[in-house]
Amino acid sequence: MVTAGSGSPEPRRKLRDWFASVALFAASAAVALWQNAHVAVLWDLSYVLDSASRIASGQVPYRDFPLVHAPLTFLIQAATIRFTGRVYFHHVLYVAAVAGFSAVLAWRILLRSLFKRMQNDWTIALILSAPLIFLGIYCVFPFPSYDCDCACSILVAIYFLQRVSARSSHLQAAVTGAALCVPLFFKQNIGLPFLAVASASILFVLVLAFFRRSDPSTSNPEIARLSVALAAGVAALATALLLVHFSFGLGNYVHWTIQFAAQRRLPGFADMLGVYRDPSLLWKLPCIAAGLVLLHPRIAKWTQFLAIALLSAPFLFTLCSLVVYDDSDERGDALLALWPLLIILAAALALYRLVRHRVSLDLESLLPIIVLVAINGTLMSQQLWGSTYAIWPLLILLAADLIAFLAPSGAARNFPRAAAPAIAVIFSVTLIVCGAFYTASEDRLSYVQLSDGPVQHSAFPQLAGMSTSGPYLPDFDELLRYAQANIPANDGIVLLPGEDPFYFATGRNPQYPVLLFDPATEPYSPAQLAHESRKHQIRWLIVKRQLQINADPTPDRAATLAALLPGFTFAAHLSAYDIYRR
Repeated sequence: MVTAGSGSPEPRRKLRDWFASVALFAASAAVALWQNAHVAVLWDLSYVLDSASRIASGQVPYRDFPLVHAPLTFLIQAATIRFTGRVYFHHVLYVAAVAGFSAVLAWRILLRSLFKRMQNDWTIALILSAPLIFLGIYCVFPFPSYDCDCACSILVAIYFLQRVSARSSHLQAAVTGAALCVPLFFKQNIGLPFLAVASASILFVLVLAFFRRSDPSTSNPEIARLSVALAAGVAALATALLLVHFSFGLGNYVHWTIQFAAQRRLPGFADMLGVYRDPSLLWKLPCIAAGLVLLHPRIAKWTQFLAIALLSAPFLFTLCSLVVYDDSDERGDALLALWPLLIILAAALALYRLVRHRVSLDLESLLPIIVLVAINGTLMSQQLWGSTYAIWPLLILLAADLIAFLAPSGAARNFPRAAAPAIAVIFSVTLIVCGAFYTASEDRLSYVQLSDGPVQHSAFPQLAGMSTSGPYLPDFDELLRYAQANIPANDGIVLLPGEDPFYFATGRNPQYPVLLFDPATEPYSPAQLAHESRKHQIRWLIVKRQLQINADPTPDRAATLAALLPGFTFAAHLSAYDIYRR
C-alpha cells in the first residue's frame, strides 16, 4: 500500500496537473499580450470601448442608444472602466487572463472526455491542448470581443455539463443550468442555439431515463440532478429576462439584438451552406473513409500504416501548404479548410451514435452535438473566414472526440493501438505550426492596414498599452490634443465613421446615439442622421480622411456628408481629420 508521501502517485498527478495548467495559462496569455504589444484594430476597439464608456457614464443601452449585440461584454468592460479607470492596458490584462483561463479550461474538458476512452489520456489531452497557445480564444483576435467572451462562457458551461452525475450536488446541478444561459447574453447567434440544444439534450436524456426507469443501471440521483439543472436553467433565463426588462426594456432589447441584428447580419441559407462547399472535401473525405476501412481488423495488419497515412493526409497537406504557398491568405485558407472537414466527420459520428446507441446515450455522449450547434451558430455571423477566430477550442473538442473513436478502448475497440495517438500528434503539430503562422501573419486582421513599419504608441495615459504600426495613433493623439484645446467638454460631437475610441480616451459623454457608422450597427438614413444631429444639438463634426480600416464602411458616405454638413463651417485640417463647427 502506497502512503500519501512525497512519492505517492496522487501528489505527483496533482503536481503535473498544476504544472500543465500554469504552463498553458502562461503561454496563451503571453501570446495575447504579445499581440497587443504590436497590433491594435481601432475600429473594433472603438465600438467596444466607446460603448462601454457611455454605459460607465450612466447611459442605458437599447434604451438610450442602439446596440446590436448582447450586453455582457460591454458591461464587463464598463465595470473595468468604472473600477480601474480609463486605461487601455487594463483591458489587455483582461484579454490575456481570459485567453489563459480558456486554454486551461479546454484542457480539463479534454482530459475528462478522454478519460476511460484512451490510454495515456493525460498526455493526449495535453497534446491536443497545445495548439491553444497560438489559437486560444484571445490569440487571433486579441481585443475585447463578444465572440471571444461567448466562447469562454460556452467552455464553462460544457465543463459543468460534463460533471453532472449522480455524485454531484444539487447546487452544482443548479449552477450548470444557470451556466447554460450565460452565452446567450454575450452573443445571441451563438448563445441561443447553444442554450436550445443543451436544454434539449438534457430533456432527451431525462425522457430516455423515464422509459428505462425499470433498468437497474438507471441512476435516480442522476435523473434528479439533471432535473435540477433543467429547472435552474429555466429559472435563470426567466430571471435574466426580467433583469433585461427592468434595465433596458425587453422590447428594446429584442428589437436591437434580434430583429435589427438579423435584418443586417443574418446570412442566407445558401451562404450558410457555402462553408461545406470547399473543393478539398472531394479528396479529404474519401481519404478519411478509406483510412477507416483499412483500419478494420479483418483487413491485413500491414495496411495499418497506410490507413494512418490516409487519415493524416488532410493535416499533412495543411502543413505542406506553408511551403507550397507564398501568400499568407492561401496558407490561412488551407488551415481554415480543416473546419468543414472536422465538422462533417463529427456530425457523422454523432449521427452514428444516435442511431446505434440511442437507448444508452447519456449527457456526456451528446456534448459533441452541442459543440457542433454552437460552431454552426457562430458561423452564421461571418461564415468561415470571419467567425472562427474565437472558437478554435470547440474545434479541438470535436477532434478529440473523433480521435477517441479510434482508441482501442473506445467505441471502435478493434482499431490498432497506435492509430489514435498518431493522429492526435499529427493533428496537434499541424495546428501548432500552421496556427502559429496564422496568428503571427495577422491574416484574420487583414481588413485593416498593418504596415511593417515601427510600432507606434500613444502619448495619452488612457491609451497606455495600445500599440500599432502606421500613423494612426500619432494622428489620433493630434485629434485628442485639438479637442482638449478647442472643443468644450459638454459640446456634442459626431465622429465619422467613428474609427477611433475617442470617448474612451477623453472621458466625454456621447450625446449622439450612433458612435460607429457601419451597416451592421447604424440604423439611420442620411436624412435621419441630420435630424438626430439637430435634435441632439451637435456642434462639432469630425471626419476622418485616412482610415486604418481598408474600406470605408460608412453607408453612402457622400450622401451622409451632404446631409450632415449644412449648418457647419470648416474649423481645422489635421493630419488625418477634417473638423467642422456649427
